[in-house]
Amino acid sequence: MKTNKLTLILIAAASLTLFSSCDDEETYADQKEREAKNINAWIASHDIDVISLEEFLTDTITDNPEIGPDKTRNEYVLFPDNGVYMQILRRGTGKTISSGENWDINATFLEIYVASGDSITMNRYETDPDVLNVKRTGDNYTASFTSGVMKNCYGSSVPNAWLMVMPFIRPGLLNGQSAAWVRLIVPHNQGTQNAASNVYPAFYDIIFQTQKWQ
Repeated sequence: MKTNKLTLILIAAASLTLFSSCDDEETYADQKEREAKNINAWIASHDIDVISLEEFLTDTITDNPEIGPDKTRNEYVLFPDNGVYMQILRRGTGKTISSGENWDINATFLEIYVASGDSITMNRYETDPDVLNVKRTGDNYTASFTSGVMKNCYGSSVPNAWLMVMPFIRPGLLNGQSAAWVRLIVPHNQGTQNAASNVYPAFYDIIFQTQKWQ
């Protein structure tokens, strides 16, 4: 009988520990709520003016302090379907990718953890840029990293948010044409596989140039 009582006590204690740990665990809803708060805090602390997709599509311009045309504004367009915020600082002087084309694009970038402002990865000070191979089929863009920091850290998969900018930029050739320059605030499900698994938003500052038009 004493053994049975002891067993029951141990089971009860284990159950209390289990339920306590479950209560302490953060749910996916909690993680998404925290992510939204972090993004809103980033927007507020960087004096970002959020414009709608409808506003953006009237001229596809996002005013910004570096390039303008209105340097008093720091505009990002919000894509409501996926929560990505995009700023185009410089569209580039090349051309857009046409359907059926397959380009190798060089990217130099900063990746920042939105919650703290700390750098996650970057290649601004590396000798070689990252390279991604981008293919357009109709209105669909696919890509994979073929070399660089992003591939070494996360594999060949390119974040969806990076592909979203392709219809709007004209990355110049490496022979001196103007590069495209964009900034992104990216929720976890549009970012790297690591961001998706750990539910955190990232900020990207990216410069794109193409090696050659194909």
